[in-house]
Amino acid sequence: MPAILRPTLAAALPAFAVLAVTAWPGAAYAADGLDGAKLSWLWALPFAGILLSIATGPVFYPHVWERHLGKFATFWSAAVIVPLLVTTDPRIVTTTLAHTALLDYMPFILLLLALFTVAGGIYLEGNLRGGVVTNTALLAIGTAAASLVGTTGAAMILIRPLIRANDDRKFNAHVFVFFIFLVCNIGGSLTPLGDPPLFLGFLRGVDFFWTTQHLWPETLAVSAAVMAIFVVIDSYFYRREERTPRRADPTPDTPLKLHGTVNFALIAVIIGAILMSAQWRPGVTFAVAGVHLELQDLARDAIFVLVAIASLRLTRKEDRAANGFSWGPIKEVAILFAGIFICIVPVMAMLQAGPEGAFKSVLSLVTRGDGTPNPAAYFWLTGGLSSFLDNAPTYLVFFQLAGGDAAHLMTDLAPVLAAISLGAVFMGAMTYIGNAPNFMVYAIATERGIRMPSFFGYMLWSFAVLLPVFVVLSLLGI
Repeated sequence: MPAILRPTLAAALPAFAVLAVTAWPGAAYAADGLDGAKLSWLWALPFAGILLSIATGPVFYPHVWERHLGKFATFWSAAVIVPLLVTTDPRIVTTTLAHTALLDYMPFILLLLALFTVAGGIYLEGNLRGGVVTNTALLAIGTAAASLVGTTGAAMILIRPLIRANDDRKFNAHVFVFFIFLVCNIGGSLTPLGDPPLFLGFLRGVDFFWTTQHLWPETLAVSAAVMAIFVVIDSYFYRREERTPRRADPTPDTPLKLHGTVNFALIAVIIGAILMSAQWRPGVTFAVAGVHLELQDLARDAIFVLVAIASLRLTRKEDRAANGFSWGPIKEVAILFAGIFICIVPVMAMLQAGPEGAFKSVLSLVTRGDGTPNPAAYFWLTGGLSSFLDNAPTYLVFFQLAGGDAAHLMTDLAPVLAAISLGAVFMGAMTYIGNAPNFMVYAIATERGIRMPSFFGYMLWSFAVLLPVFVVLSLLGI
């Protein structure tokens, strides 16, 4: 096996494990999905369990988590699969799981793999002085780039240059707090490439440019407000530093040089593949385990893999090493999301049942007295859960709660879809565990000697800076 294929296959192994479970005899003949109206709320416990494990593991028991995260994912997945096979027609169960694996998980993880690999090959060499103007410019560039290369990609490209620019400053932790706010979260709200929740929406039928067309005013307003607050705070700390002896700069200023620019062309290929899958309809399908796979989707996913391989071939190893690139993060995401996608299956079925399902009380929270959906409630509930649980599955839950019909959500219920999207993306910034790149930035900054706020210290920052901005946003229309 070629060495460059091994990381790709390692990232995809959890999906193959799901497919092994779904290869039940007769699965191709199952016609109906799970009946959510017949499921108790207890079926949601494995989903809650895996999300709470992801939320608490890296913070409260990191060494156990790092060594055994695969076992956590397997345990919670088995807590769904085994009881379903015992209590429900195996043909329905296996077809439902195959649908989740082939139509949701595989394109999701392969896109992340492609973006992760491509972004890891873009290396910004050199160093600048981390003054207010420089820091603001780097944050603005990262915020804009996040919707093109993903929040994780933009964060990994710029975090080390930002650390080098500010490593001689006495007060610098706030710079990386705002980096998490803007680059790791808010900036990813304009395309399905930007943040995983939005790509899940794309897979459910939301047009590629819908978020760009409908979310840009809120994204621009929130980005500008948070950036303005940053300028005020960074100016204050910079003036304080001018009155005290400055640290010796361990990385003196050197000219900037961008390496791995071929990867920008590969990003364009990724975007083209996604647009192709939305526009090209040849009508060719393949039946696998009772699931109909369309040719355009298979071609898109194959292009994702080829782009990752091309990036590895065309990028110098030295540039990836300088970026601190490793396969660890994407392998962890692949394993954990395999578990998440399995555990969310009964939850989605119960939500689809609407008032007949176990979550009718949740439905009442997001519905006005006249029966119409309340966008503000969707925004705050989606955002509140995204703050402490991963924002991708949270998006899926509320997307389904709003009816799950992308065509209806993009038109008649556009304010609701906008509220769900903004809540999931924006409020992933409220804690270190709201979005995957948050904790990655925290770990890298801490490793480089930055005195980052504690878990609750970070929340003091987010509540002081972001919460008022979100309240104003909600009052103005969400």
